Amino acid sequence: MREEARQHRIMVAAFEGWNDACSASTNVIRHLLDAYDSKDVGSIQGDGFYDYQMSRPMLCHVQGRRRIIWPEAKFYEVSVGEGATLLLEMGPEPNYRWSEFCRQSIHMAEDYEMDTIITLGSMFADCPHTRPLPIDDLEGDQDLSDTDGHSGPIGIPTVLDALASQDGYRTDSVWVSIPQYLGNDECAQGTLQLLRRLSAALGVDLAEGDLPRKAEEWKSQASVLLHCNDDLANYVHRLELDADAKAMGADGPAGDTPTGLELVKEAEEFLRSMGGDQDRADQ
Repeated sequence: MREEARQHRIMVAAFEGWNDACSASTNVIRHLLDAYDSKDVGSIQGDGFYDYQMSRPMLCHVQGRRRIIWPEAKFYEVSVGEGATLLLEMGPEPNYRWSEFCRQSIHMAEDYEMDTIITLGSMFADCPHTRPLPIDDLEGDQDLSDTDGHSGPIGIPTVLDALASQDGYRTDSVWVSIPQYLGNDECAQGTLQLLRRLSAALGVDLAEGDLPRKAEEWKSQASVLLHCNDDLANYVHRLELDADAKAMGADGPAGDTPTGLELVKEAEEFLRSMGGDQDRADQ
């Protein structure tokens, strides 16, 4: 990320769903809201943007009264230090009218005089939990004709980056890769690495709270699977060799190993069996 963004007012956006493997990116927003005083400053209402069969409204009880919570994107203003004011956006990825949704997001950035927009995302990938998780830092205002970048399906962060860049904003998109063999449990390590990258962009030491401890617990739990599943251990060892080779600028080794998707099911079955054994032990 660029040095000049450090002293500016920055909007940070993360969206639940396809762009949010293991909730790693939206948990950055939740962490900041827990760590700092914040002010709820607005929302993008769900009507017209969400398929309520995909993002269902929630029923809750407040002081004995029933209340329906509709899907929406919410905005919060947070001061994290001198010269560093954030406008945080979080909500489910919309199902419809992405351009209009992003225009409303950009209007919020205009209203609160933001000059940089950073989107956060997380994706499943073939990477080992025993190494730092891969981080992709993509400047949204780069030449879109660059064929060395990503090609394929995109999510709402990419659209928001593109439209904001067209409107003259500095934009960055930061993504962390999550080991796909670990399933859908929250990944504190991914959240911690995104938070640290955001901290570097702001030039502010953001409070990490208990994220480092949770990240170590996540690694320890992942390592338990390797001790109980030889195929998974061999697969992760292969990923380690690939990661180390790439870190040294060499091509990783090739060979036939079980795929991450195949091993996800094995890992989930093992965790279920562990839960069943614990239930029987408690009886």
